Amino acid sequence: MANLRQTLKNTAYLQSSLTILLFFASWGIWWSFFAIWLEKVIGLQGAQIGTVYSVNSLVTLILMFFYGTMQDRLGIKRHLTILVGIIAASVGPFMIFVYEPLLKNQFTLGLILGAIVLSAGFMAGVGLLEAMAERLSRRYGFEYGQARMWGSFGYAMVALMAGFLFTINPHLNFLAGTGFGIALLLIQLLWKSPKTAADGSSAADTTQPGLAEMVALLKMPSLWLIIVFVLFSWTFYTVFDQQMFPQFYTSLFETPERGQQVYGILNSVQVFAEAAMMGVVPLIMRKVGVRTTLLMGVTVMFLRITGCALLTDPIAVSAVKMLHALEVPLFILAIFRYFTLHFNPLLSATLYMVGFQISAQIGNVIMSTPLGALRDQIGYQPTFLVIAGTVLAAGIYAFFTLKKDDQEVLGDPFIRNSVKSAA
Repeated sequence: MANLRQTLKNTAYLQSSLTILLFFASWGIWWSFFAIWLEKVIGLQGAQIGTVYSVNSLVTLILMFFYGTMQDRLGIKRHLTILVGIIAASVGPFMIFVYEPLLKNQFTLGLILGAIVLSAGFMAGVGLLEAMAERLSRRYGFEYGQARMWGSFGYAMVALMAGFLFTINPHLNFLAGTGFGIALLLIQLLWKSPKTAADGSSAADTTQPGLAEMVALLKMPSLWLIIVFVLFSWTFYTVFDQQMFPQFYTSLFETPERGQQVYGILNSVQVFAEAAMMGVVPLIMRKVGVRTTLLMGVTVMFLRITGCALLTDPIAVSAVKMLHALEVPLFILAIFRYFTLHFNPLLSATLYMVGFQISAQIGNVIMSTPLGALRDQIGYQPTFLVIAGTVLAAGIYAFFTLKKDDQEVLGDPFIRNSVKSAA
């Protein structure tokens, strides 16, 4: 209880938590139905939807490298987070009056312009804000997972009403996104972090890495090992979960409208559970270690996809969908800690962007269109089996390539609770 009170007095924690909550609310209110919107409202086929995701990912990976390197040089300054807030505040008018007409009438132009705006504000913005929160957590002495869980709460809150708004008019989802985006922008402009860190140093005295150090990361074989793992695990899972699962799930119901409403409710329940697990997974990680937690994440990922490939009952598929609430915290929190354990923590934003976010986006660029076309040819569930097999292979690869927690510790050491007790 004392730790909780101390955390709630930490203004850096409160600012980070509210920032992440509002960002995910601004994004989730429309993003959870983005694939359905492209298919049902815009009228795109599976391959075209895959092309939208591929181009979005291509632009995202470019912006992520820029965001990561720039934020590492900026430290905790908010120039880039303010940019994200401006785009989030403008998402409603852009989607309604610019993006939708262009996709219907000038597809290529809409594809390119939408990729720039949505990537800068959301797909690349998420990695930027997560990396920023992780950096602040180390500097101001709070648990990153406890701040990141508020993003899941934000997503859960809006997912509960997203399905009902979508069935009334999808434009309502985009306008709600703007409302949350305005609040996000105001937080970035008006609420400043404390000047003194948990270690007593000032916010301006941290040595920032140079560009040469950032570029040198790409020469490290150990980084490429984790990139390959992400490419064939998180990438394929993301294509499954974002590009295919929403349409597959809603098709299991008697009417699309009923499916969309139930999907919104299920998504909300799942993300609330995910938020709770964001607080629990750090405790699990302290017991079993970083590497084991990451392997647990990819195992749950495989089980989720396989379950959806084999089941057709809406209740059973809904139960399997809830595994997402466990998989995301296991994977996201462990991958972040893996980077700060085995690499220079001063480069945490670049590492997270390059090693996780950018590598995942490269996979999306390459695989979204082919997997969308495969879905058009053989259907949802056979495609899910292909994806599940790929994730299983990635998990086996990770078992033999991921470093143990006491190997090549170049960053912040990780000491499990059992080791502390023995000491």
